[in-house]
Amino acid sequence: MQRILSTQLSAHIGATVRTAGWVHRRRLLKSVAFLIVRDAAGLSQVVVTDPATRAQIEALTEETVVEVTATVVANTTAPVGVELTDPVVRPLGPPAVPPPFDLYRPVLTASLPTQLDHAPTALRHPLRSAALRVSAASVAGFRAALDCRDFVEIHTPKVVSSSTESGANVFELDWFGRPAYLAQSPQFYKQLMVGVFEKVYEVGPVFRAEPHDTVRHLAQYTSLDVELGFVADHRDVMRVLRDVLAGMLGSVAQRAVGAVATLGIALPAVPEEIPAVHFTEALKIAGAPADEPDLAPAHERALGEWARREHGSDFLFVTGYPMAKRPFYTHPDPARPSHSNGFDLLFRGMELVTGGQRLHRHADYLVALAARGEPVEPYAGYLDAFRHGMPPHGGFAIGLERFVARLTGAANVREVTAFPRDLHRLTP
Repeated sequence: MQRILSTQLSAHIGATVRTAGWVHRRRLLKSVAFLIVRDAAGLSQVVVTDPATRAQIEALTEETVVEVTATVVANTTAPVGVELTDPVVRPLGPPAVPPPFDLYRPVLTASLPTQLDHAPTALRHPLRSAALRVSAASVAGFRAALDCRDFVEIHTPKVVSSSTESGANVFELDWFGRPAYLAQSPQFYKQLMVGVFEKVYEVGPVFRAEPHDTVRHLAQYTSLDVELGFVADHRDVMRVLRDVLAGMLGSVAQRAVGAVATLGIALPAVPEEIPAVHFTEALKIAGAPADEPDLAPAHERALGEWARREHGSDFLFVTGYPMAKRPFYTHPDPARPSHSNGFDLLFRGMELVTGGQRLHRHADYLVALAARGEPVEPYAGYLDAFRHGMPPHGGFAIGLERFVARLTGAANVREVTAFPRDLHRLTP
């Protein structure tokens, strides 16, 4: 007999079926007992009236894996509108040791550190697993949105020979007796691959050894990277980003319906054209000094409130960041060379995406490095491609965990990360 998932039970009313999963909860009443079984799709309710089966149920512990063969009966008050009667219950393993928190409660009452210490079981809670389903659907939508636009998925090295990609700190490791580093981003490689495929993307881990201990930073996170050639300027990149976000949210709405309902969240609409403000205007809106070189979290929150109030949008582009705060490969604004053809995208008042147009002429890279007092030699392998012809290009990177946290309303990115790595955590 084929195993049936909980969400498929309503199609088998009146039939005898076989289900299997974890003992989510037992409710032992005087005349009847209820066994709630959890599987990957959701919950099913087993009604127990037979004394022998009841005694068996009483001996089970939460999280024990069981198989249930029973008859499907309609009941609008039960999970998924049906319940299982006349069951035969068979454990598929030894009695489980109950976790240090009750997974059947609507919300995990354990502190976040305790949940993270016991992540393999904490992630079984419907709210925690629902967030990961939203994450998976987001990545599926990211890929689909780009695949249909003829982007090519690439896979770049995560161990590199030099720590020159950005100003961020790096993790050093021993590579057969030579120093090597965990990659901070695929930035250089995705630019080089524009010279091969014109339009590329990657889904992969990046590593930042910055000693942040905040609710929005991780030492390892998943980066959704995009790079495309033959752009006029950064606005072409912004248009692609807008469509990618719409694809990601559309995928969540389609592929993670149950997870969205479990989390009780409303998915935002992506405007046909996301509102944009120049950095100098953003400072005024946020009430920041005119000489402020960057936006602080408080400024981002103020801009998010303004975008919602003035444009009804959860998203806001901030363009034209000062060149001094952007990497050397950023293309300056021809009309205002001290500002960049770069942007950040704020999502509900928090930076979610950084992107922009890149330099594409070899001579411009030499000038940019010299202006920052940087030697050319560490970048030789990267710069060589620009000697052989590269089109105007640009791209962006979305932090997956931060996107899911903002989407689900999680207060901490660790709540939507299966096994987070940060300043203090290297296990489990």
